[in-house]
Amino acid sequence: MDGASHEAWPVERLARVSGVSPAHFARSFKAAFGVPPHRYLLTRRIERAARLLRETDLPVTEIAFQTGWNSLGTFGRVFRDILGESPGECRARGAPSPAPWLTPPCFAAAASRPDLKIAVSEKRRREAADTKAAQPEAVLGAIVEEVP
Repeated sequence: MDGASHEAWPVERLARVSGVSPAHFARSFKAAFGVPPHRYLLTRRIERAARLLRETDLPVTEIAFQTGWNSLGTFGRVFRDILGESPGECRARGAPSPAPWLTPPCFAAAASRPDLKIAVSEKRRREAADTKAAQPEAVLGAIVEEVP
């Protein structure tokens, strides 16, 4: 999956290559890596896309397709959900300055890896719930302040 993150990697394909059932593969993968196979693949695709955005002048559309996305809209939405910024903002920020000491690339990549312990949609639901939970208190506080 790391070497060809742009390809489709359904659990059935991975399980067939591994010689185990899809359910067993999914459980074993999550136990070994801490995330399901699909989230692992999303992480690798977004990492590669962010690197290409910072280090090349390729159009965002080309980067999206090179990293395995079939839809520019889905790429942009997932990119923002995971990294907290749009692909254009990532490109504008540019490449990070090199550290004064030599850090192995695998450690640098691991340190900047997005945290996908929960699904992106679950993350959005939690953020929306936090926003909704905070709103009634703010409204009540505004009402109390207005009362003479």
